[in-house]
Amino acid sequence: MVAFQMSRTTANLLLLLAGLLWGGGFIAQQTAMESIGPFLFIALRFALAAIAILPLAIWEAKRAPEHATGWSGLMKKDLRGIAWVSIIFFIAMALQQVGLLATTVTNAGMLTGLYVVLVPVILFLFLSEKPPALIWPCAIAATFGIWLLGGGGFDRFTWGDIVVFVGAIFAALHVIAVGRVASRSKRPITIAVSQFALGAIIATIAFGGARMIDWQYEPAVTSATLYQALPEILYAAWIAGAAAFTLMAVCQQFTPAPDAAILLSSEALFAALGGAIVLGERLDLLGYIGCAILFSAIVLVSFASTKVEN
Repeated sequence: MVAFQMSRTTANLLLLLAGLLWGGGFIAQQTAMESIGPFLFIALRFALAAIAILPLAIWEAKRAPEHATGWSGLMKKDLRGIAWVSIIFFIAMALQQVGLLATTVTNAGMLTGLYVVLVPVILFLFLSEKPPALIWPCAIAATFGIWLLGGGGFDRFTWGDIVVFVGAIFAALHVIAVGRVASRSKRPITIAVSQFALGAIIATIAFGGARMIDWQYEPAVTSATLYQALPEILYAAWIAGAAAFTLMAVCQQFTPAPDAAILLSSEALFAALGGAIVLGERLDLLGYIGCAILFSAIVLVSFASTKVEN
């Protein structure tokens, strides 16, 4: 049994909120790397996020019917699923973080948002799941809007853009995996805390490896540089991390993966707006048109989901 119920409309609105929080996270992710490297940043934000939501995960475990057999009362296939979700999650976030070394917040948000079309494509090609017909035009429109948001071309793309795009593929896999594992296990907060905890461990190992080979983008940490990056670390950990990813894990029990992908792609819109306001990354006319198209696709899929629910 699910510990609580949520309407599809509420789930959709909360997924939009997660997109807003993620959009702000792109700014924190980039500005933090003025002081510390990408793997240290990931390790710290994930560790703090895991600590923040661990009490909620314990509460969830106590309320779950499986609690009769303890915290690990999850079936083995659920535990394997959570492990895979955690690994995919780390790869997606690591690629996104490293890519931000050589691209703008606007471009990173745009390219990450391409998972909106990758989710239904992966489901259709590899899992033989046919999404509702409306998803295809909404996904295409959202992707087109994201493309316009980035200037309507690929000539300005850097190696960082390519890395972020590969990360978007893993982001699509993560959306699908979270939806499946959360729906089966009924333990969304356990999934969230597990992916943060395992991600922190992997990132710490990656940080050590980067320091051993003296990777130029992973400098030695000092108390001064750590203090300078602290506000970004806390925002990424507690707001864009613990809060947003927990919302994602919870709400995907009530919203299909293709719909969730389109709703979460609003992070591209919010990243672009945040980049313009905070970092001075100005949009041109095509960018504003892209914002309008992306927002229209999000509203349409939300309205359509509400109609289906009713």
